[in-house]
Amino acid sequence: MVRSLRTRDDEARELMDAPDCDPVMLARTYEQFGRINAVVSNQRAIYRRWIRPRLSHGTTHRVLDIGAGGADVPRALLRWARADGLRLEVTAIDPDERAFAWASRQPRTPGLVLRRTTSAELAAADEQFDVVTSNHVLHHLDGREFGALLADSERLASGGGVVVHGDIERSRWGYVGFAAGTLPFSSTLLAGSYIRADGLTSIRRSHTAVELASMLPHGWRVRRGVPSRLEVLWGADV
Repeated sequence: MVRSLRTRDDEARELMDAPDCDPVMLARTYEQFGRINAVVSNQRAIYRRWIRPRLSHGTTHRVLDIGAGGADVPRALLRWARADGLRLEVTAIDPDERAFAWASRQPRTPGLVLRRTTSAELAAADEQFDVVTSNHVLHHLDGREFGALLADSERLASGGGVVVHGDIERSRWGYVGFAAGTLPFSSTLLAGSYIRADGLTSIRRSHTAVELASMLPHGWRVRRGVPSRLEVLWGADV
């Protein structure tokens, strides 16, 4: 039974997060993330607003993507930077061995560094990045994990970088829109994957802008994007 969208359903669990989920369906889900994120995540807007203005010709800049999954977003960032004549190195991290293994099997992308690690481990090693970002990670976290991610992000971008964590904004229209938009493809393009079921669960687990704003420490802010997007921001000029 689906709870009301007025409150966050933090008890709901995405099927692909289960340790014993179907490996074939999981691989199919990773394969489809690029198409789905191109529609629902609006990563191109994040690149244009927060990443490209910080890139300069002749310098290789470092971006960290946390919880990269199949690494479709890092590959897209590298593709857009190359098209703009800019040099970028994207470190894509995920502690899940299944995500790391799938991403590692894909064709090599120049500038992409895949690592099976966590933001905490990188922060402890004093790694530094020009941009720290994530996509659809925040709604997976409990309160302690959320606070830890923000603290790690500040350390990783403390040399003058910027942090942009993008996620879904929970809303009735977002839920209905995703449900209606994916229904025609549920037996064709999305068949054999967790995309539709887990996408709806993700919306139920996600926050509103007001909820996120109440959770943020000093120096952080939340910005609304489209479609039904939230950007949690920290750093210079955000």
